[in-house]
Amino acid sequence: MLRQYVRRFRQGLVRKWPLEAREESESHRAPLSTLDLVILGVCRTLGAGVYVLTGVMTLLIAGPAIVISFLVVALSSVLSGLCYAEFWSYVPPSGSVYLYSVVAMGKLCAFLIGWNVLLYLMAAASCLTRAWSYAFDSLIGNHISQALERTFSPHMPSFLAPYPDFIALGLVLLMTGLLVLGARVTTLIIKVSTGLNLFVPIFMILSGFIKGDLHNWQLTEQDYRSNTSRSSSTFSLGPLGSGGFVPFGFEGILQGAAILFTSYFGVHGMVTAGKEAPNPQRSIPLSMVISIFIGFLAYSGVSATLTLMVPYYQIYPYSPLPQAFLQVGWDPAAYVMAAVFLCTLLYSFLCAMVSMFQLTCTMAAEGLLFRVLAQIHSRTGTPVMAILASGTLTGFTASLLGILDLVKLMSAGVLPAYTLVAVSVLVLRYQPDQNLSKKQKTEKGNETSDLEASPSEPVPEAGPLRILKSLWFPTSTTPTKISGQIVYGCASLLVLLLSILSLILAQWPSQVFSGDPVLTTVVVLLLLLITGVTVIMWRQPQSPSPLLFRIPALPVLPLVSIFVNIYLMMQITSETWILFGIWMAIGSVIYLGYGIRHSLAGNNHQQPPASTPPDSGLKHPQC
Repeated sequence: MLRQYVRRFRQGLVRKWPLEAREESESHRAPLSTLDLVILGVCRTLGAGVYVLTGVMTLLIAGPAIVISFLVVALSSVLSGLCYAEFWSYVPPSGSVYLYSVVAMGKLCAFLIGWNVLLYLMAAASCLTRAWSYAFDSLIGNHISQALERTFSPHMPSFLAPYPDFIALGLVLLMTGLLVLGARVTTLIIKVSTGLNLFVPIFMILSGFIKGDLHNWQLTEQDYRSNTSRSSSTFSLGPLGSGGFVPFGFEGILQGAAILFTSYFGVHGMVTAGKEAPNPQRSIPLSMVISIFIGFLAYSGVSATLTLMVPYYQIYPYSPLPQAFLQVGWDPAAYVMAAVFLCTLLYSFLCAMVSMFQLTCTMAAEGLLFRVLAQIHSRTGTPVMAILASGTLTGFTASLLGILDLVKLMSAGVLPAYTLVAVSVLVLRYQPDQNLSKKQKTEKGNETSDLEASPSEPVPEAGPLRILKSLWFPTSTTPTKISGQIVYGCASLLVLLLSILSLILAQWPSQVFSGDPVLTTVVVLLLLLITGVTVIMWRQPQSPSPLLFRIPALPVLPLVSIFVNIYLMMQITSETWILFGIWMAIGSVIYLGYGIRHSLAGNNHQQPPASTPPDSGLKHPQC
C-alpha cells in the first residue's frame, strides 16, 4: 500500500499533459510578418510602470548609470527569450509558460513556475496600484502621503512601508469589484494605452534636448552641498555616492539590472504568436532582438533625459517625470504627464489582475490549487473566487509593502521562473522522442526493447562501465534513456556549479579580480569543472524531432542565460529572499498537502479545462 502511494506520488510530480491533445488546435489566422511581431513585442514591452521605477532606481541604486543597467537587462532578456521560444516550440498552441511547463516538464516544474509567476503578477499589480497612488497624490501636492506618514510612520515596522496606502487599497477593491461583475479590457482601451505609452518616451526625449544639461552627469560633492543649502523640496535629497555618471559603482549597475529585469518581460509574450510567422526560426529571434532594442532605446532615453534635466539626487522617487517637469518650470507638461500616468498605470494594473486570476483559475482547474478557485459564476461568466483571492492578496501587499520591495519581489518571481525554463530547454533537447505521438512512441519503445534484449550486446557494458563510456562516446546518434539521464545529471551539476560561481563573484568580486589565491583557485577550478561537464553534455546526441524554433549554440546559450539569471538573483537583497521563501513555503504546503492529491484525482482529463482561458499567464503587466 505504501509502495503504491509512493509510486503514485512520484508519478504525480512528473505527470504531463499529452502533446497530441494540444496539437489539434491549429490557428487559421493570417501569417504574421517580422514587422507584425516587432510591433506586438514593442506594445507589450513599453509600460508606464517602468518609468516610475526609473525614479527609485536612479535616486537610490544606479544614478545616471541606470542606462547601463537597462543594457544589461536587454542582453539577459534576449537570452531568456530565446530559451522561452524553444520551450514554447515543444507545445505549439498558444498559452502561458505554465501551460507549456505542464505539457513539457510535468506538474512539479509547472507548479514551481506557475507559483513564481503568480508572485510576479501579484507584486506587479501591487506595485502599479502603489505607483498610481503616488501619481495621484503628486497632483494634489503630496498632502495625503504626508498626513498618513505623520500618523502611521512611528508605529510601522521597519520591514514595511512607512504608512499603509489606503488609496492603493481602495483602488484594488474597486477594480476587483468591476472584474467580478465581468469588466473587460477592450480593444479601444488597449489601443489608447499603447498610444500613451509611446507618447511618454518620445515627449521625454524631445524635452531632454531642450532642458537637459550635461553637467548633471558630472556632479561633485560641491554641487551636492550647494543643492542641499538651497533646496526647498518637500522631500530630502538622495545620496550622492561618488558623483559623476556612475555614482554607486559597478555594484549599483548590477543591482539595478537585477531589479529592472521585468522591464522587458512583456516582449516574451510575442513568442506565443510566433507560430503564425512563415519562418519562425528567423522571425522569432530577429523580431525579439529588434523589440528589445527599441525598448532599450525608449527606457534608456527616458532615463538619460530625466538625469540630464534633474540631478539624480533630486529626482522624486515615486512620480519622477511629472516632478521633473515641475522642477524645470514646465508646469503644464507636468500635469499632462501625471494624467497620462494615471491612465496607463490603471490599464497595466487591469492587465496584471486579469493575468493573475486567469493563471490562478488554470492551476486550480488542474487541481494544483484549491478547485473552488476555478468555479465560473453562471451569470457573470467570471471566476469570482479566483478574482476575489487575487484582489485580496494584491490589496494586502499594495497597502503594506513599499514600491521598491514590490519591484524586488517581481524580479525574485521572474528570475527563478526563467531559470527553470532555460534548464528545461537544456534538458528537453537531449531527451528521446519528445514530440512523437503515442503510437510512434510505442513502436519506438518496442524496437528499443528488442535491441536491449538482443544477445549480441556485450554483457560487461550493461552497468556503470557502459554509462561511463557513454559520457564521451555515446552509443547512439539519437537520444536514449541513458543519454537522457546523463544530461539530467549534468544539468543538475551545472546549475549547482554556476550557483557557487555566481555567489563568489557577487560576494567577493574585488578579491577575485585582485588575485586572492584562495578565491582565484576556487573560481578557476569551478570554471574547469563547468567546461568539462558542458563538453560531456555537448557530446550527447540531440533529438532529431523537428521544432518550429531551435536555440542556436546549445548547450552554451542556455547555460549563459542560467548563469546571468543566477548572478542577477545574487544581487537581490536578503530581505527580499526571505519574503520569497515565505511565499514558496506557502506554495509547498498547498502543493504537498492539497495539490498532489487532487491533481492525481483529476489526471483523467487530457487537456486544460474548457472553462479556463487558454492564454492565462504572461500578458502585459509592466512595472
